[in-house]
Amino acid sequence: MQHSNLKRRHSHQFDQGNPLAQKRILIATLLTAFMMVLEILGGWIFNSMALLADGWHMSSHMLALGLAYFAYRMARRYARDPRFSFGTWKIEVLAGYSSAILLMVVAVLMAVHSVERLLNPVTIHFNEAIPIAIVGLVVNLICAWLLHDDGHHHHDHHNGHHHHDLNQKAAFLHVVADAVTSVLAIIALFAAKYFGWNFLDTVLGIVGALLVARWSWGLMCETGKTLLDAEMAHPVVEEIREVVAQFPKVEMTDLHVWKVGKGKFSCIIGLETNGTELTPDSVKASLAIHEEIVHASVEIHYI
Repeated sequence: MQHSNLKRRHSHQFDQGNPLAQKRILIATLLTAFMMVLEILGGWIFNSMALLADGWHMSSHMLALGLAYFAYRMARRYARDPRFSFGTWKIEVLAGYSSAILLMVVAVLMAVHSVERLLNPVTIHFNEAIPIAIVGLVVNLICAWLLHDDGHHHHDHHNGHHHHDLNQKAAFLHVVADAVTSVLAIIALFAAKYFGWNFLDTVLGIVGALLVARWSWGLMCETGKTLLDAEMAHPVVEEIREVVAQFPKVEMTDLHVWKVGKGKFSCIIGLETNGTELTPDSVKASLAIHEEIVHASVEIHYI
């Protein structure tokens, strides 16, 4: 029996974070904090429950953005820590998953708050609430522009795979959720002011909550799959099987594939053959055409 645990082209530091994304998330966090304080002060001064509620709602997004920034900092800080066998990338994924849970909480609170407004209508100070809501939308759009850049995901032209920065995606979804909430709030405020359609505030609030819940669930599934190493349905698994199938008189007895970075995978392959010419290094040489496989351990049992 021969085995090899050769690491090709990469050290243990598979992914050390995205410094540009880290900087942009910091700016977005500061802008969101500024807007949160402005809305809470505006709601308090103008006695507007709508602005107060949106201000505290925005605080959850500021917390999520802060969490994303903290994850980047930690991933880079511990990038060379030998305790992390495959790098610190999953710190960012864990932050993305936590952020997705927070986003679901926001969706539930939005729905509950909307129903409460239907049952207990409040007097809305339109002239004060509308301008601040518009400023809030502008800030959200600026943050969305900051976070939705080329670093948000990249495309592997060789294999046709999309590789997402799940931490940045989570932060981006929080900003978009806030922007959608602002748009719906502005529509509801204008409809209530000029047409007396106060019910629209509740309807659009529930629509917004459903949208946010859908985004949250999608992000939970995507980050959860990576955290649980549920990657055996990924196209790279079939690519590994095709490589092994090229060798005559070889049977694959074991295969484990898991993600260790954005678009980067490790694998353990167990093979059985009745020949003597096959070696772990020859298998690795064949796998080398797939750049996303950065670490391979091959064990061969000769029968």
